Amino acid sequence: MTSLQGKIIVVVGPTASGKSDLAVLIAQQFGGEVVSADSRQVYRGMDIGTGKVTQNEMRGIPHHLLDVADPRRTYSVARYRRAAEKVINDILKRNKVPVIAGGTAFYIDAVVRGMELPDVKPNTRLRTQLSKKSVEELFETLVKLDPVRAENIDPQNPRRLIRAIEIAIALGKVPPIGEEPKYIAHKIGINPPQELLHRRIHARLLKRMKRGMRLEVKRLHNIGVSWERLEAFGLEYRRLAEYLQKKITKEAAVELLERDIVQYAKRQMTWWKRDKEIHWYETNTFTKGMQKEISAFLSKQKPARM
Repeated sequence: MTSLQGKIIVVVGPTASGKSDLAVLIAQQFGGEVVSADSRQVYRGMDIGTGKVTQNEMRGIPHHLLDVADPRRTYSVARYRRAAEKVINDILKRNKVPVIAGGTAFYIDAVVRGMELPDVKPNTRLRTQLSKKSVEELFETLVKLDPVRAENIDPQNPRRLIRAIEIAIALGKVPPIGEEPKYIAHKIGINPPQELLHRRIHARLLKRMKRGMRLEVKRLHNIGVSWERLEAFGLEYRRLAEYLQKKITKEAAVELLERDIVQYAKRQMTWWKRDKEIHWYETNTFTKGMQKEISAFLSKQKPARM
C-alpha cells in the first residue's frame, strides 16, 4: 500500500451496536490497528463493566489505549488526545491503517476534528459552590454555558457535570476547532433499529452480570477506588456501587442500569447525528459496500495544498 498521508478510519455508534467487532474486521481487511476511544476503557481493572474487548475478540489485531491509566486518578481528554496522536502517528509511520473505535464522542472529536484542549486546573471554590446544587440544577447550568457538551454528558453524574461547568467557565466557550485537522478521516457509523439495539443492551447486561460485573466493582473498591469515584464513572459502576453500599436492591440496580444505558445510547446518537460526514449502516457486518468505500478512500490521493 502507498503512503496513507494521515488517513484514518473511524467507527462510531451507540453502546452495544458492535463497534469493536467491526473495527477488528476492518483492521484485518486493510492491515490496520485499532485505537480505542473510550473514556472508561483507558482504566485498568475496568473490563466487564466497560465491555472491553478480550484477547480472543481482538483476533490478533493490535489494540491501543486500553488499560493505560489508574482508576484512582483522572484521565483527561487532553491527555487522551496527546496519547492518541502519538499512537496514530506511529501506526501511520509503519504504513498501517489506524482504526479509531469507541463510544466517547468527545474523545473522537478531540482527535479527528483538531480540538484545542488546554488542561483546566481544578477550581476548589467553584466546586464547593456547585456541590451544593442538585444534578438537575447542575445540568441546567451546563446547558446554558455549553449546550454542545450537555448533549453528550450523563445528566445524573454530578462529578462530570461539575467538571464540565468548571471547564466551560474557565474557557468561556466550547473548546475551539483547530484550523485544519491533523488527519483525514473516513467515518463509519452503526445505527441498528431501536428495537434490536434495546434487545442487545438487555442481553449484554444480563451476560455481564453473570460474568461477575458486581465482583469487578467490589475489587476496584478494595484496591482503593472510592465509592464516590466509582459512582462518578456512571452507568454500570454507579448502579453497582449503589447496590454494594446497600442504597438500592440488586433488582433495582439492574432495572435502573438498563434504563440508564438506553438513555446513554440516545445521547450518543444525538451527538453523532450532527456529523454529516458519517456513513451510516444498520448493521456491524462488514459489507461489500463498506469495503468498496474504504478502499476508495485509502487509495485516493490527498489533494495538494494551495
